Amino acid sequence: MAETLTHDELQTLHKGVTGAGLLVSLSDRSFFDTFKEAGALARHVSGARSSSSSPVVREVAALGGGTGFGVTSHPEKIEQETIAALQTAVSLLEAKAPEELEAYRSFVLEVAQSVADAAAGGEAAETEAVGKVRSALGSS
Repeated sequence: MAETLTHDELQTLHKGVTGAGLLVSLSDRSFFDTFKEAGALARHVSGARSSSSSPVVREVAALGGGTGFGVTSHPEKIEQETIAALQTAVSLLEAKAPEELEAYRSFVLEVAQSVADAAAGGEAAETEAVGKVRSALGSS
C-alpha cells in the first residue's frame, strides 16, 4: 500500500513519470509542439490525481513540484535519470507495493503515449522514446 512508500520513494516514482513525458517530448524538438506536449503531460498527471483507482498513482500525481529536471538539463541526462528512476520505481513497487506495480506502469506508459500523440510529426523518434520507457518499466 502507498503508506509503505517514503516521500523520497514517491519522488522517485514522480520523477519517472514526468521524466518519461519529457523524454518523449525531447525526442522530436519543435518549439510549438513542446507546448502541446507539456500540456498533455500536465493534463494527464493532473487527471490521475483525482481519477486513478490506484492510491500510489494518485499520490504520485498529487506531488507536483516540477519534473525533477532543470530547464537546462541536457537530453542525455534526462534520458539516463528517467530510465534509472523508472527502474528504481519498479524495484520499489515490487518490494513494497506489488499490487500497485501494474497501475504505475500503465500510468507512465499512458503519459508517455499522450505526450507522443499531442502533436503531429516526430512519430519515429517518439515511438523509440516510448519504447525506452516501456523497456525501463519491464513491459513488453
